[in-house]
Amino acid sequence: MIRRRTTPWIHKWSRPLIGAIAGLGALTTGYIAIEKLTGGTAACVAEAGAKGCNDVLSSPWATIPIFGGQPLALFGLLAYVSMVILAFAPLAWKPDDKNSQKQLENLTWWLLLVGAIAMSVFSGYLMYLLAFQIQAVCYYCIASALFSVSLLVLTIIGRAWEDIGQIFFAAIIVGMVTLIGTLGVYAGVNTSGVTSDATPGEPQRISFTPQVNPDPAFGWEITTTSGEAEIELARHLGTVDAKEYVAYWCPHCHEQKQLFGKEAYKILQKKQIIVECAADSPKGQPEVCQAAKITGFPSWIINGQTYSGVQNLEQLARISGYTGPKNFKYFR
Repeated sequence: MIRRRTTPWIHKWSRPLIGAIAGLGALTTGYIAIEKLTGGTAACVAEAGAKGCNDVLSSPWATIPIFGGQPLALFGLLAYVSMVILAFAPLAWKPDDKNSQKQLENLTWWLLLVGAIAMSVFSGYLMYLLAFQIQAVCYYCIASALFSVSLLVLTIIGRAWEDIGQIFFAAIIVGMVTLIGTLGVYAGVNTSGVTSDATPGEPQRISFTPQVNPDPAFGWEITTTSGEAEIELARHLGTVDAKEYVAYWCPHCHEQKQLFGKEAYKILQKKQIIVECAADSPKGQPEVCQAAKITGFPSWIINGQTYSGVQNLEQLARISGYTGPKNFKYFR
């Protein structure tokens, strides 16, 4: 008696699993895309002074320059939706001709493999940016990367491939094309540091490593200059219920100063938006900070809502209702 070969369970359920994971990816990237397009703030938990999801969304890498600055998350959404369609297509549409059905299954499997490889390579590049360039923790980005890798694993083990060598060949070719294309897309992003003559429309990343002790009255010297957008935002913050709580010895507070630049920060000081919390500073108002329940520096309170940590100016513009020029020179 010849026993019928049983189909492994993973082969039976691989397409539904791929479709489900891609669906979760679509929900994640869709949410981020909506927040970015509407100027909203993504729900994100971050420690005081640490960079989070909204810092990532405000960075130059969050948009695709060659497509008119459209949000990167929007393209992630399209990729995940495509994976959902490819996963469920042979299950939803079954031609009467078995040969046509087999061709559809083979074609969609190869497209799923190519898509999963490209998404995994691109996600790997984004994880590199998070760790070494933006230096932030974005749970949405990490989740998307895990979804992409999971899709790749499932496309490989989810069917009986006739030639494993073809998978490795496809991985090398698609991976190289994806990486070269990605580097080309972001070739214009400036990551070299802060200069005094930032080009409008090309924000520069700021960072700060203390080399000397700060002045208790003024902190460290601000070395960046303000543009029109920074000055107008500072003036706007003076017209709304905005306060920034700082400590002169806090490096993150100095990073916030650097984002505004000298001229704009003077406006914030003149309008009494800045509240010094260090008790040993001649400008210190620790009792005011305690009354405001400040637990970390810097902290912004705008219209009664508390925002912990350094805020990119694009983020401050959104949460304060600022509608003026937004060609900010720096980002964190």
